[in-house]
Amino acid sequence: MENKKLDGSWLGKAFGLKPDTSVKTEIIAGITTFFAMCYIIMVNPNTMTGLNADGSKTFPGLWNAVYVGTIIAAVIGTMLYAFLAKKPFAQASGMGLNAFFFVSFIVPALNNGLFTDDAASKNYGAGLVIILLSGLIFLILSVTGLRAYIAKSLPDCLKKAIPAGIGLFIALLGLKGAGLVVDNPYTLVAIADFTKWTTAAPALAAFLGFIAIALFNKSNVKILKNMSIVLGILVATVLFYLFTWTAPSFSFEAIGQSFKDFGKYGFSLFQGSSWTTAFDGVTLGSIFSVIVLVITFCLVDMFDTIGTLYGASSQAGMLDENGDPEGIEQSMLCDSIATCAGAVVGVSTVTTYVESASGVAEGGRTGLTAFTTAILFLACLFLTPLATIIPGAATAPALIYVGVLMLKNFKAIDMEDLSSAVPAFLTLVLMPLTYSISNGIAVGAIAYVLIQLLTGKYGKKDIVVTIIAVLFIFRYVFVNTL
Repeated sequence: MENKKLDGSWLGKAFGLKPDTSVKTEIIAGITTFFAMCYIIMVNPNTMTGLNADGSKTFPGLWNAVYVGTIIAAVIGTMLYAFLAKKPFAQASGMGLNAFFFVSFIVPALNNGLFTDDAASKNYGAGLVIILLSGLIFLILSVTGLRAYIAKSLPDCLKKAIPAGIGLFIALLGLKGAGLVVDNPYTLVAIADFTKWTTAAPALAAFLGFIAIALFNKSNVKILKNMSIVLGILVATVLFYLFTWTAPSFSFEAIGQSFKDFGKYGFSLFQGSSWTTAFDGVTLGSIFSVIVLVITFCLVDMFDTIGTLYGASSQAGMLDENGDPEGIEQSMLCDSIATCAGAVVGVSTVTTYVESASGVAEGGRTGLTAFTTAILFLACLFLTPLATIIPGAATAPALIYVGVLMLKNFKAIDMEDLSSAVPAFLTLVLMPLTYSISNGIAVGAIAYVLIQLLTGKYGKKDIVVTIIAVLFIFRYVFVNTL
């Protein structure tokens, strides 16, 4: 049904429908976007709270809370796009940012011997405090226009290296989660021992699941291509149970338990212990460490969102005469509000998803596409039993594949110019090698500033990255980063 009559109706006004769009096309586009990104429902809890070596949940209660929170945050963020920005984009907890949350707040809990949900919830809550603060800064920067200024001020080599480095980092998480890459006391890391079936089975299931994602993505059948990640997860799940010769089990009581755990842990932001833990000068380090964490979350989300908006808007023909996304201010506002809302319901930074481009490719142009995606996410609140049968080895291929997609940003860096190549390279490799996104950004920024200063190329444009570099230097001098 064409919208020549609907664009002026309440439906048209609510979602920004235009004469060249149709309700049917928008709904199909919304469904496409949902299936392209719904993997986050299963992957985000695994990534944020961690898995044991055997693929079991490290913190089952926190896992349930994050599962429910992931869906609620996605619904809120995507609804904002539907009604505020009236754009066909969707939001959810960002890949890479959830991994950063894990290593920054959950790993320290494990290192300190906090192996129960209740014990680790203080670190979890402290992480949500940092997310909220970064979200509030996002909001201020978005409203004042400073966010765009900062984004434009960072050197191009770092803009491209940051997402590529994050790609390598989350690919490493996926490889470790699958058991393909294991610890080795002599070489640091090694490949799985395939002579032992107990360790080889999940690793092989994950590897074949990853290959399946690549094959589905190369398919000429559109629905297989758009659902490649979800289908790859399903393939890996089936193979996992076949290889281990076990049967999945679930109980519908899991639905009630997930909501119960969400009520207990999902709103940890409002617990006093979360705030004292965030600023006790011990758990997360000194105030410098807290500042660096907030800035890092800001930077990563900023460039992730901007890159997604430019890419998806270009595909949809939604760029203005200057080549910028139409309504970029409203889109940034949606992103910053969603991040604050995500912290409230217990998840890491919420950001615009690049998978939105799949819905755009189906003809999605308005908020009705986003509204459809949000409704489908909402329905998933009652599918907890199905989510619990997906093993960690099956979601690992999604992490590895997203890493491949993010790595492509690096090819745009001028490797002939060492003033760009060196900072970019350090940013790229230090993220996975030091198990820290912030370390990669820090050393890359410091190297860039030093090279610019010592070669006489330093200018006004480098003030912002210099401030960032100095903050990181203070952190390394005054905060134990081990």
